[in-house]
Amino acid sequence: MVRAMVYGGMTGPVLAAVLIAPSTAVGQTGPRDLQGVWDFRSVVPFERPDDLVGKETLNPEEAAAFAQERVDALNVDLRRDENGRVPLSGGYNNFWYDRGNSLGDERRTSLVVDPPDGKLPARTEAARARGTERGRLLGRDAFAGLVMGFHRGFILGFNSGPPMNPSAYNNNMQLFQTDDHIVILNEMVHDSRIIPLDGSAHLPSEVRQWMGGSRGRWDGDTLVVETRNFTAKTSFRGSGPEMRLVERFTRADADTLVYEYTVSDPASFVQPWSVRTAMRKSDANVYEYACHEGNYGMQNLLVAARDA
Repeated sequence: MVRAMVYGGMTGPVLAAVLIAPSTAVGQTGPRDLQGVWDFRSVVPFERPDDLVGKETLNPEEAAAFAQERVDALNVDLRRDENGRVPLSGGYNNFWYDRGNSLGDERRTSLVVDPPDGKLPARTEAARARGTERGRLLGRDAFAGLVMGFHRGFILGFNSGPPMNPSAYNNNMQLFQTDDHIVILNEMVHDSRIIPLDGSAHLPSEVRQWMGGSRGRWDGDTLVVETRNFTAKTSFRGSGPEMRLVERFTRADADTLVYEYTVSDPASFVQPWSVRTAMRKSDANVYEYACHEGNYGMQNLLVAARDA
């Protein structure tokens, strides 16, 4: 099965039928068995909306209404004018979006849980300067040149992180484990992190990687993964290359994997901050993410821009 989608005028396959079969965890049982496919779709806002200040959770009725409002607002291509026509042109085809439709069991109003106000802490002056420069570079006429961002080529980024966050679609993660390694495979962009659990040291500070270097350990029945050695070529919510990311995976029950992470980056934020969400066990398959395989959109975009 191949699904096609339109992105900025480019059509490409989102999913190709290359199935990765689940494996049995070696040496782990019970709550330490984290293997399987986990779905982290959610309509919980990353930061708490201003009209919900001071309200960390909603009651069931409020949560249902809030989730429906977000679903309706996002599904703009389902709207019709009085003549039954879609009153939009050039918009993204929302049919392909798969954001989820609920706030989850905790009914939280933000993914950010610390600071308690559900908002990201202030960025440092250095981080703001980096953001300004990054915005300047992204604002250039990339289609008329040879250099395009990794996100435009569907090579890096989106919801896979690290850290992982709900996004528009492909919110699936498959976790494989043995007694001394964990592998986290994200469907979106098809990235994998191979994480040793043997107590090996982190990489030397001069070695930088696109997704950082991860090392894992067990804290009781919680898997703790610390990642550092990020590159300055990437950024997450304003972070820099010295970001230290600590992720925690806890199996709450047979169908729920609680995912928490803390970002510590004194050069970029005035204080650490944390996110919490829940992943649901899925019986679905994870397919290869090959959005630009056989896609001629990039060539056509460059030709059109230069001939204009």
